[in-house]
Amino acid sequence: MSYDRELVAAKKAASLAARLCQKVQKDLLQSDVQSKSDKSPVTVADYGSQALVSFVLQKEFPSEKLSLVAEEDSGDLCTDGAQETLERITKLVNDTLASDGSYSVSPLSTEDILQAIDRGKSEGGSQGHHWVLDPIDGTKGFVRGDQYAIALALLDQGKVVLGVLACPNLPITSISGGNQHAFNSGEVGCLFFAEVGGGTYMQSLNGSSPLKVQVTAVENPEEASFFESYEAAHSMHDLSSLIAKKLGVKAPPVRIDSQAKYGALSRGDGAIYMRFPHKGYREKIWDHAAGYIVVTEAGGVVRDAAGIPLDFSRGKYLDVDTGIIVTNQKLMPLVLKAVRESLEEKASSL
Repeated sequence: MSYDRELVAAKKAASLAARLCQKVQKDLLQSDVQSKSDKSPVTVADYGSQALVSFVLQKEFPSEKLSLVAEEDSGDLCTDGAQETLERITKLVNDTLASDGSYSVSPLSTEDILQAIDRGKSEGGSQGHHWVLDPIDGTKGFVRGDQYAIALALLDQGKVVLGVLACPNLPITSISGGNQHAFNSGEVGCLFFAEVGGGTYMQSLNGSSPLKVQVTAVENPEEASFFESYEAAHSMHDLSSLIAKKLGVKAPPVRIDSQAKYGALSRGDGAIYMRFPHKGYREKIWDHAAGYIVVTEAGGVVRDAAGIPLDFSRGKYLDVDTGIIVTNQKLMPLVLKAVRESLEEKASSL
């Protein structure tokens, strides 16, 4: 079955959402220091991104009932004191749509925006089609001026069949030297996209010709570099470090926010991505669905720490054993062995 129409719509939605987020981030970074601790810019971008994606998908498939599993709902925007934020979001969405010109619609009202956001209340599951969205994956990176992604995927009968990652701050050229801050060394802003059975492609957010990408063919772990979450709160860096040592990895970890890691790995910037959340944390499907298919269609493998494939058919959450490992086919058995040994060591030292 072909998902070409859905893929075109997903690329359009994610690209427009990226444009909106870029504008908010630019304004945020130019503002004074006090407002950096103010959560409102990221709130505006987050809700605005979700409203835009929801609007575009509804427009592209008007006869279908849209099922969107997404991070936000409009609850906080309906409280006293949120009116100004809601008006800012509405203006931002309308300005972005007007600048694009694809949809000749009268400006959306605040009520339209709330409805668009609340289309994201679906629970997902193993039946039918469900879009899965993280409107801004990597909010801390967004606030710092670093990496973030707009991550959109489609589930069909519980399987991820397409994914799009818009990474506005990821350089077009490789960040394999650990230089994730190379924003000035050439063009910045990547769009990764994949459809089941069709491979993974990357193009610039400005719309250059797509280029097919592949994960690295590195077989020797000593030559491998690995990605992990920038924030120590998001992943156990000490465990990753122990595993890397066991594997003989020599390069220091490249720490970047968001599913931009999946995009970078899909084009061979690094060989391994490990994520070990702290105890009690449950992974959400929107944090991995788009990245998962972008990597797997580029020839990579995604497993939990027990070596089991991820299951996106169970609703909003992924039930994984200990953590998530992403690498190529050749390295996966070696990484899983090192993970198992490291977890045993850690347990016996407690």
